[in-house]
Amino acid sequence: MSHSDTSTTLRPGESAASGRWPLRLWGALIVLCGALFLDALDTSMVGVALPSIRESLHLSTSSLQWVVSGYVLGYGGFLLLGGRAADLLGRRRVFLTALAVFAVASLLSGVVDDGSLLIATRFIKGVSAAFTAPAGLSIITTTFAEGPDRNRALSIYTTCGAAGFSLGLVLSGLLTEAGWRWTLLVPAPVAALILVLGSKLIDRDRPTSIDAASGAAGGKRGYDILGAISSTASVLLLVFGIVRAPDAGWLSPATLGTFAAAVALGVAFVVVELRVANPLVRLGVLRSPSLIRALIGGGLMFGGYASFQFVVTQYLQTLSKWSALHTALAFLPAGLIVLFSSFKIANVLNRFGTARVGVAGFAFLSLGYLQFLRIGDTPSWWVILPSVVALGLGFGMAFPAINVQAASGIADEEQGLVSGLLNTALQIGITVVLAASTAIIAANGGAGAKTNAQVLSSYRPVLVFVALATVAGLLILASGLLRGERTPVESTLAEELEDELDVLTLREQDVLIG
Repeated sequence: MSHSDTSTTLRPGESAASGRWPLRLWGALIVLCGALFLDALDTSMVGVALPSIRESLHLSTSSLQWVVSGYVLGYGGFLLLGGRAADLLGRRRVFLTALAVFAVASLLSGVVDDGSLLIATRFIKGVSAAFTAPAGLSIITTTFAEGPDRNRALSIYTTCGAAGFSLGLVLSGLLTEAGWRWTLLVPAPVAALILVLGSKLIDRDRPTSIDAASGAAGGKRGYDILGAISSTASVLLLVFGIVRAPDAGWLSPATLGTFAAAVALGVAFVVVELRVANPLVRLGVLRSPSLIRALIGGGLMFGGYASFQFVVTQYLQTLSKWSALHTALAFLPAGLIVLFSSFKIANVLNRFGTARVGVAGFAFLSLGYLQFLRIGDTPSWWVILPSVVALGLGFGMAFPAINVQAASGIADEEQGLVSGLLNTALQIGITVVLAASTAIIAANGGAGAKTNAQVLSSYRPVLVFVALATVAGLLILASGLLRGERTPVESTLAEELEDELDVLTLREQDVLIG
């Protein structure tokens, strides 16, 4: 695996084990972590502010939903294109350009007075995040050599994202007290600062291309325009159809037509990728079982947590009349656990492997969801706190494990593609599981519920559904353990250990003979 296109690649004397990463390399990693933290922060911050936004801009329930869904639509729809653009146009260039767009869109979203304009700016922010996220992840995976160095960098990177998602609720509660516009404005100066630092600390890289036959870097560079259009349109229609289905009806002609168009475009995309000289997605990369498990597991994990957060926020604010800040503080322990776990998770991954750590993480997540089923009409910290702690532990282990597993064994020139695939899976997981959870609430009388007991009874099936989805993710990751599969890094470490044992055995034989 070549790292020649990035001058910050670690040299032999600058290993993670010794902790001697150059200061500039630490600076670049902090910049990338800051961008991911900001993306995650922006995703979760708007949730607590929605009631204030609705009242201020006089939005209907369906319009208010699109304040969130617009971001998800832009993010999920353009991630594949964003990931491949990072490979073909240059990771640094794509990262910094998209970050600049994110900063401008953040500023505009905080000053508009029209609901449609707000939704439009949220969509643009989602699109820009769809380019910064895979570009940032691929910069890390091509800068840090596969093994302990990359595990350490990815563990810090991914836990910053998870912490941003959790702490965004707390920050949103604080900012909403001052005014909902602050939740949208704050990311603008932060993004501008990251942009300035990134232009100084992230080294330039050379754009690459993939030869369709060999999968190797080099050859004449080409852009798969048809693949970009068909894949983006397919994912956009899929996400749009899922988000709109609860209002339009899952079996309505509009919904079925949208899904049919998404499938048709998806089939067209596969046909194009099999025939084009330089495909947007080299389909051969999907032959990796560990990547497939990471994609499915990641989608189920993020979808489950988004649904849980939606239900708990409604439960605490609507049923129990908690303030936005009080509700946000309930999630604080999970964010802190994820944040502090980043200092040790790399050692855990190196020692036990991504599959075992991922399974353990999903086990904690499942336990947290099941624990919350004990909740009653009145909130109890004896139920909430153990659930949140379990979720913090689960997220802190599962998220880094999935990211490391997805990137393992992938060539540098396809890291942007893989990170785009992973982030797309996470966003589609959020969309599908959250839409299904909304449908479950409606099917259990949530829309017509008048008492706290009725509302709570409509929420419990969602908690069961989320727990089952998480257990399914656990089983999917565990299948790699049952088959005895190893990532390339784990196989290398195992071979080195076996060689060392062979040497020790020979020495013992010499001692006995002597």
